[in-house]
Amino acid sequence: MFVHVETRRRQHVQWATVLLVVVCVISFVGFALMPGPQRVSMWLEWGTVPADIFDAKVPLLPQLHDPSLLRLFTALFIHLAWLHLLGNLLFLVIFGIPAERALGSFRFLALFVLGGMVANLVGALSLAGVRSPIIGCSGAVSAVLGTYIALFPRARLGLVLPLGLYLEFVRVPAFLLIGIWVLLQLLFSYAGPSYGAVVWWTHIAGFLFGVVFALFSREAIARRLRG
Repeated sequence: MFVHVETRRRQHVQWATVLLVVVCVISFVGFALMPGPQRVSMWLEWGTVPADIFDAKVPLLPQLHDPSLLRLFTALFIHLAWLHLLGNLLFLVIFGIPAERALGSFRFLALFVLGGMVANLVGALSLAGVRSPIIGCSGAVSAVLGTYIALFPRARLGLVLPLGLYLEFVRVPAFLLIGIWVLLQLLFSYAGPSYGAVVWWTHIAGFLFGVVFALFSREAIARRLRG
């Protein structure tokens, strides 16, 4: 692994993962309470609509100054359905809590937001001209997964699983859980309410951003763990 420091670890309050979960849940409930037509209108208003960001008839650089790029951020907190939300938040908690412990809450929050925005930007570029919105924090969660694997490639995460009539605590390789994450995204793209709507370049870009973020954060993480 990239970071391994023997330390007398001080207690730090971890708040970023919890904050992100709460914001996503509140946002989902708020959208769910809206009438259908208003909900769709808000998805288009606050989601990342590729056609509003990249127009093939206009030079690229001027478009990057458009205020609509704010939607790269707001889209992270919009989810289409409860399965979409639950899948993202489950993996955010599983990988986010240990990643936040290593990175610190502010750096972890920066990873989530910047990774998610970059992922949405790449997704929009891959779908230039499309008017359907890119929504959800899958790209941001992919960035968290990328950072975690880069920092702890041999890590095994403890999970409590229902096995028969009992709950068993098992340690699962992180790579296996990431494989399950990919399968869930694939399942949602074919079985969810937005058939074929998963933007794979968003996931790939988010994951690669997370790996690069980890590489540039190694020294800061080492200093934090020594403290």
